[in-house]
Amino acid sequence: MKLTDLPTPSLVLDRGILLHNLATMARALARHGVPLRPHMKTAKSIDVARLALVGQPGGITVSTLAEAEYFSAHGIADILYAVGITPQKLDQVAKLNQNGAAIIVLTDDPDTASAIAAHPAPPRTLIEVDTGEGRGGVGPHDAALLDIAARLGPNLAGVMTHAGHSYAGRNIADMARIAEAERHGAVRAAERLREAGHTVQIVSMGSSPTALHAASLVGITEVRAGVYMFGDLFQAEIGTHAIEDIAMTVLTSVIGRRPGKLLVDAGGMALSKDRSTEATTHDYGFGLALDIAGKPTLGNAIVRKAYQEHGVIELDPQYPVSLPVGAKLRIAPNHTCMTAAAHDRYYVTDGGDEVVAIWPRVNGW
Repeated sequence: MKLTDLPTPSLVLDRGILLHNLATMARALARHGVPLRPHMKTAKSIDVARLALVGQPGGITVSTLAEAEYFSAHGIADILYAVGITPQKLDQVAKLNQNGAAIIVLTDDPDTASAIAAHPAPPRTLIEVDTGEGRGGVGPHDAALLDIAARLGPNLAGVMTHAGHSYAGRNIADMARIAEAERHGAVRAAERLREAGHTVQIVSMGSSPTALHAASLVGITEVRAGVYMFGDLFQAEIGTHAIEDIAMTVLTSVIGRRPGKLLVDAGGMALSKDRSTEATTHDYGFGLALDIAGKPTLGNAIVRKAYQEHGVIELDPQYPVSLPVGAKLRIAPNHTCMTAAAHDRYYVTDGGDEVVAIWPRVNGW
């Protein structure tokens, strides 16, 4: 089967680029001697997970219990569910753990910590620490840190932080600075817990930019990252990888032609309506159009409008093309996590136009 044979829109994954990206992250962390717990919230695929775990201890991160169930059913037991747990989900976690999983949960809430401790089968739990993002977590010096730990008692496994604010950085120096603040905050939280008599086994930090550019990971026991596997236009803009290292694209067909524009069958439902590159130097609209080989032979051809099932590509006047209705293109996404979420499988290539595998994805919650 070739790319020209596929229905559109379809999700295309270049295995060679994926392997390159995995190796880049592995080398970055190997210099610190810190293991990777890859985040599978973007990939949502056992085939990708197996590649990402080569040379790693074997633990992964997920963002939904559907992912936890899927990966545990495929033989991965050590799973960090890195979204704040609610008491209502503890029974589901307990059932998965009773069936062979070893799911670790996360909280920053004292009442939830009490509910975890009171559960008949309490899971190991990390306390979420806020090191600058301002989303979830307690501050490293917050009194709530010790309160939550006391309530968790022996169920406390450690601390976890996420430097989502690294996405506001624009160069390597920014990433290194944010990575150090992330590292320092997580380590300080762990130190306070140990000083209070608690056992802290896990000190977990991570985002793709800080994982790649951290100058030091002293005191950190594991790093989590996920988007690095596939890359996207936004990550290319902030320096996580080169633009040619985007492994995942959306295959689309031309369905209409206008002067200076192409209408395609990949709109917001296939690409997402993420506009993250709007805040960077180069605004890629809703995605960058590439030729069917995934090469930038169309120049700066950008998806300027995304309706539900229609995309409007504004062609680059310096790269005139005349494509018939039915011709196929590929769109590099702004935010690969959002784009992949619309699809249930990857059509895998190895740099050419031959589909060498089809890898299913798990979706939902």
